[in-house]
Amino acid sequence: CLGEEEIAEVVDTLRSGWIGMGPKTARFEQLFRDYVGSRHAVAVSSGTAALHLSLIACGIGPGDEVITTPLTFPATANVILHQGATPVFVDIDEQTLNIDPALVEERITPRTRAIIPVHFGGLPCEMDRLMQIARRHALYVIEDAAHALGARYRGRLIGTIGDFTAFSFYANKNITTAEGGMVTTHDDVAADLIRAYRLHGMTHDAWIRFQSKNLVFSEAIYPGYKYNMTDIQASLGIHQLKRLEAFLDIRERYAARYDEAFADLPGVSIPPRMLREGDRHALHLYLLILDVERLKVDRDEIVRALRAENIGAAVHYKPVHLHPYYRQRFGFRGGEFPKAERIAERLVSLPLSPKMTPRDVDSVILAVRRVIGYYLK
Repeated sequence: CLGEEEIAEVVDTLRSGWIGMGPKTARFEQLFRDYVGSRHAVAVSSGTAALHLSLIACGIGPGDEVITTPLTFPATANVILHQGATPVFVDIDEQTLNIDPALVEERITPRTRAIIPVHFGGLPCEMDRLMQIARRHALYVIEDAAHALGARYRGRLIGTIGDFTAFSFYANKNITTAEGGMVTTHDDVAADLIRAYRLHGMTHDAWIRFQSKNLVFSEAIYPGYKYNMTDIQASLGIHQLKRLEAFLDIRERYAARYDEAFADLPGVSIPPRMLREGDRHALHLYLLILDVERLKVDRDEIVRALRAENIGAAVHYKPVHLHPYYRQRFGFRGGEFPKAERIAERLVSLPLSPKMTPRDVDSVILAVRRVIGYYLK
């Protein structure tokens, strides 16, 4: 959902003569810090890069273990492998669809170094319990907030609670920079390390060298990556962030219409979105859980039927441990994380975007009721 302000800012950047990481990126970072309330916000090339750099800042490496959920996009676990560490999956709470804190502590070993909770769909995890567990065992907490920009936990914005929080600005996220991400942290030393690592591990980036009237030498102090954001991307983010609260209001309004329309629909249920006082669901995803025992077909056939009705229904996600690579490398089998597997087979994501119109919402409602009604036993 891009407007004229975003377009004008991109054009301004193109005409400025500076299109790489520079003043627009710094401005976006400042706006993001101000919005979230974090001490630092470091812009990077993707949410995956944000997770990876957070692990590096924690010193995670070969032989270490990192606890996370299997109900997530593979990137959450892939970055653990990039560091030579081992992902340790913990099953979900079937009510929240988030990692179950009650199961986390029993999976901690002497090799555990961190926990990566995923705020699934935009619903905040039970952060108080997770932080207590982490502090008790001297573990880092890296929040995967790819779905959760604008979410609140007990009144606190996500991005200020864990040691690190990774956000995504991919095209379908709550705000977009086409591709991009952000790491927030309160740790000064870690923030400086991430800034260096995102651009080849160099002491000074090109914009700093360009601004200086003196000759500035930049040296590699880490074996860094090419993970920086560009000013073209940041030009979008500057204005997308200003529109975030309006976007969230629209998502909430449309989600309420869905809630009302599906409240009496047999064969489906809606996961809870308000668990604690002061919580706010970011509503990146609007989810239905199908009661497949009451339907003549499985979830995949329901999604196909909705797509045949021209509704962009989707599946989020196949549990990571059931992907071929993880099966082959670690020997995972079906049944090891039964709650995640059961929910994953029943979840349907419906279109939810501020670019939708009320008429679009009506079309989704009509199609869902038609398809579910047709396939009810």
